[in-house]
Amino acid sequence: MRILPALVAVAALVAGFQLLRDVGDQGSVGSVDEAPSSGNYRLAANGDEAACAVRRGVEISKGLSKLMVASDCRLVFPGMERAKFWRERDDGTVAFSTNGVDPIVTFGVADGEGYESYAPAMPLLSLAATGE
Repeated sequence: MRILPALVAVAALVAGFQLLRDVGDQGSVGSVDEAPSSGNYRLAANGDEAACAVRRGVEISKGLSKLMVASDCRLVFPGMERAKFWRERDDGTVAFSTNGVDPIVTFGVADGEGYESYAPAMPLLSLAATGE
């Protein structure tokens, strides 16, 4: 007879932990602080002189996402077509690279929406979300 109350207590305890875990998981989904996992951008050089499409893909690890760059991005900035990774740092800067570490170009947050390159200094590149 003592086994039945013990089993009921263990079952209630397990159910309670499961319930708390499920509520915690639901609370973190869609948090306001989370960056979007993907998005379409327009990369332009020197005030729309040349432009191409860039897509931020799924996040691989904290701050590091896949990057898809249109082949015509080489016309905007030579070598840009080789970029495979988008790295967003805690300070809000964004870097594109071939290996996830060594940047081809680094962007800072622009005055309005989007980003402006600061390394290399020329050409000035802008990166703006297209909303698509």
